[in-house]
Amino acid sequence: MGVAVLAAVAFGAAPGPAAAQAPAWEPRDTHTDARFRGLAAVDRSTAWVAGTKGTVLRTTDGGARWKSVSPPGADALEFRDIEAFDARHAVVLAIGEGEASRIFRTEDGGASWTESFRNTDPKAFYDCVTFFDRRHGLAMSDPVDGKYRILSTRDGGRSWRVLPNTGMPPAQSGEAGFAASGQCLVASGPKDVWLATGGGAASRVLHSADRGLTWTAAETPIPAGDPARGVFGLAFRDRAHGIAVGGDYRADQPSPRAAAVTGDAGRDWTPSARPPSAYRSGVAWLPHSRAAALAVGPTGTDLTTNAGRTWRTVDTGSYDTVDCTHDGACWAAGEKGRAARLGHRFR
Repeated sequence: MGVAVLAAVAFGAAPGPAAAQAPAWEPRDTHTDARFRGLAAVDRSTAWVAGTKGTVLRTTDGGARWKSVSPPGADALEFRDIEAFDARHAVVLAIGEGEASRIFRTEDGGASWTESFRNTDPKAFYDCVTFFDRRHGLAMSDPVDGKYRILSTRDGGRSWRVLPNTGMPPAQSGEAGFAASGQCLVASGPKDVWLATGGGAASRVLHSADRGLTWTAAETPIPAGDPARGVFGLAFRDRAHGIAVGGDYRADQPSPRAAAVTGDAGRDWTPSARPPSAYRSGVAWLPHSRAAALAVGPTGTDLTTNAGRTWRTVDTGSYDTVDCTHDGACWAAGEKGRAARLGHRFR
């Protein structure tokens, strides 16, 4: 069965003949070979993707046409995360050491962009950005002087300031975030935010309940102990229930215990009884479901219908990131200009 059929079952709908014939991911031609690790799904019609070679694309017709709205002069930048509030307002993050880490903002659908942050600390490397609402958001950097660095905005990304690190626990030796899917920093509700890590002795998820001022750290069962291993993506359907996915991103390495779940805001993490069979970089809860979610990676897409306890591979296409919307749409994006929308509307 495809993603659409299994999702219909998850929502209690009978997968009749029409559902059985429904496709899973429906590819949308972007006419580019950029790799998209940044994805912001607004609704069934509108989505933004961001990736290599300073590429930002936007669609407002369900992916039938994609318009290049890349910031001018950004060809050398690597965009890894994008957050969009609607078809006109978006914030995009470029990663890298020193001044390669930048944040841009648009208010006119990408017709023009304003650079609102450029990193000047050679020790910082920004990975992800997230928003609580249209005004309040955070961005995170790999550890600087032994602690993760957090940027904060209160005006929708027009300006940013570095938060004090007194409430941030020390990083482990070798620990960092993964800029693989734009999901190493995620928010749920007005104040809760989580940060995913890897590379250290243990993979961890850090949680803040006050918009990044103070944090607590919890170890997860997803293997780490190597720069290529750890938690790569997080998704929370509310402030308590979350899913972590990851593994080892190297194609020739196995990824056991590649998913874990929490029901207490990330204080404790339980390994999935049957995790995805390979590394997964992105994860998203299906719309209006308390039990169904998708995880994606270079070797396929997995579906859970029991809140992350068990997973089943339902598609073998390569995607790096996934995002779902309140009006029942799910989008995915990845290498070689890949973008797709799920071919079933969830009810």
